Amino acid sequence: MGRTELFSLYKAFVDCLCICVSKETSEAEANIKRKAENGHLIYSRGDVLQDRYEILNSLGEGTFGKVVHCLDHDRGGRFVALKIIKNLEKYREAAKLEINVLEKIIERDPHNEHHCVQMLGWFDYFGHMCISFELLSLSTFDFLKNNNFSPYPLSQIRHMAHQICHAVNFLHDNQLTHTDLKPENILFVDSQYSVIYNPEKKCNEKRVNDTTVRLVDFGSATFDHEHHSSIISTRHYRAPEVILGLGWGHPCDVWSIGCILFEYYAGYTLFQTHDNKEHLAMMERIHGPLPQKMIRRSRKQYFYRGRLVWNECSVAGRYVKSKCKPLQKYLSSQSSEHHQFFDLLRQLLEYEPSKRITLSSALSHPFFSSLSRSQRRSHGWRNSCDLSR
Repeated sequence: MGRTELFSLYKAFVDCLCICVSKETSEAEANIKRKAENGHLIYSRGDVLQDRYEILNSLGEGTFGKVVHCLDHDRGGRFVALKIIKNLEKYREAAKLEINVLEKIIERDPHNEHHCVQMLGWFDYFGHMCISFELLSLSTFDFLKNNNFSPYPLSQIRHMAHQICHAVNFLHDNQLTHTDLKPENILFVDSQYSVIYNPEKKCNEKRVNDTTVRLVDFGSATFDHEHHSSIISTRHYRAPEVILGLGWGHPCDVWSIGCILFEYYAGYTLFQTHDNKEHLAMMERIHGPLPQKMIRRSRKQYFYRGRLVWNECSVAGRYVKSKCKPLQKYLSSQSSEHHQFFDLLRQLLEYEPSKRITLSSALSHPFFSSLSRSQRRSHGWRNSCDLSR
């Protein structure tokens, strides 16, 4: 072998070594980058995960991680939502539990008839659990917010409520409690809207064209046989038995639905507070005194001689008095359908879990009697410019 050939061979070897070192360095830098930002995956538009999911843009962010809009090249270019979990142990374990729940939902609802979001697949990407979902639209909260918190018309609430009750009843029938029901976790399949003039308010309002919804976020869903955490639910939708430390089950979801439906009707939360005792004071202002049976079993620091320790003349007391009133006084119309709605609310917001209406019974409530057969079978309510509430 001549000197020239030896030199060429040596140069090829050095080039190859440099490429390998460069590749290892790039991979190491990428891994360091992935671990940055408090466990979040760092990504850019156009990145492709698993040689399949092309990231188009971000959809949202939570304590768990981020949700991104992707093009799924293995599904013929179908748009999907990809939930990318933080690369932290507690979030990875929570994601595995959520995947287990979602797989059970697919098993028991293979044709996606029960209004729960459909998981399409999942994978582990450098320690980030990633879950692929059908792509949905705005949450019912975001639509409300974008509409200047103008309430939904009662006709729309009726169809949305029926779907929500149906979805959660399906979970309960399968020994699951969602535990984190709120307007943010109920998403429209399509949130396109029409702009309608409201003569009462003398302004334009958005009306979603199709009220078909899906229930999402099963990260806290709990099977009946599993350990039940002492604190569940986002504050404003938390049932009294949870606040009082009395244990919980399916009825806590029912209470949360009552709070959600009120928010759709009024445009604001029923219990706007961040303190347990103030929360209980609001409940008593709206629903009357808590049952003695629950008080006797509760944490004693909230009560003295069977009554809530609460000073109505304090700053907090005056706040509760100004913000809350008996439930029936929130009626915006005296029509029969509004009274039916509030009768349903009263039963959903019953203090004692054992007396609270079940969702199977709620679905037969007179408030839902005017729904058409197609609406009961989950087809969307179409906007007919109805301004009634």
